[in-house]
Amino acid sequence: MTTTMKAIQKTQPGPGVKLIDAPIPTPTSHQVLVKVKITSICGTDVHIYNWDKWAANRIRPPMIFGHEFSGEVVEIGSQVEHIAVGDHVSAETHIPCGGCFQCRTGQMHICKDVEILGVDRDGCFAEYVAIPEICCIKNDKSLPWDVASVQEPFGNAVFTVSESAVAGKSVAVFGDGPIGIFAVAIARAYGATKLIACGMQPFRLELIKKYQPDHVIDVTKADPREAIKEITKGEGVDVVLEMSGAERAMHDGFAALKRGGTFTAFGIPSGPVQIEIAEEMIFKGLKLLAINGRRMFETWYEVANLLGSGLVDVRPVITHEFPLAKIDDAMAMLNAKEIKAGKIVLKP
Repeated sequence: MTTTMKAIQKTQPGPGVKLIDAPIPTPTSHQVLVKVKITSICGTDVHIYNWDKWAANRIRPPMIFGHEFSGEVVEIGSQVEHIAVGDHVSAETHIPCGGCFQCRTGQMHICKDVEILGVDRDGCFAEYVAIPEICCIKNDKSLPWDVASVQEPFGNAVFTVSESAVAGKSVAVFGDGPIGIFAVAIARAYGATKLIACGMQPFRLELIKKYQPDHVIDVTKADPREAIKEITKGEGVDVVLEMSGAERAMHDGFAALKRGGTFTAFGIPSGPVQIEIAEEMIFKGLKLLAINGRRMFETWYEVANLLGSGLVDVRPVITHEFPLAKIDDAMAMLNAKEIKAGKIVLKP
């Protein structure tokens, strides 16, 4: 094996990235080295590429970024016990410390000292990546590489829907990004009886329709509050899944929720959001859930069961594939005013 690899690196503060030759990582005693087969682009990667305020405050160049991938293990550290060379794996991208209160009480996904792959340490936009054994998710070898690469964001949606207890309930999903689309598909699979999808990108709203929600609302053409009120005969929905992080969507979601309903927040706002806590939350007696990442490791088993059963097919959401070296072309699609892509994957 050669000693260098191609990788996408944020070499310095500012927009853009560079394709570089980097040393292939050497796994430590508790790490494995993975040959990346497919990696996929997350919204976080777009923030890093564009170098917005969040990225400027969090990312410390030079750094290889990217965190969603699938690949084959080619080397293991001396203390690795449960992963072998040849295994197909993806990664739980939150790397826990293992010793804090959260880690020791079944809440590793919100570890106090968590590090994130491709954010706090070198990631997977490369030919190889080294990850801790504890973060390895072993995949069935029949699982296609592209499907395996999107399990991490798919798991976000699974966790969101599972925590919200949607079976037998009316549900409104706000947000038409890939995780929002996944949430629609999962809510349908998990027994939502009336499913309403709200978004603003025509291409992605068409993707959502493949999962057969009862209603699709283009919020650029219709007021979702009034539309949902009409659909539910004035009652509002039982559950709102807010997947966009847009302030307007949050307020629309609170307004569309029936009294005593459940509001589940997953989308990350770009800045502080002003909420009328009394009117929007307290007087409605709503239940508020906040979702971060995936449960380690229950959500991953749920993901595997869903994909293995065929109840949810993620392939329609994976719309484009580019070589790793063409990342600028992929980012241009995701930065367009009208986004004509779902999930974009890259092949090293």
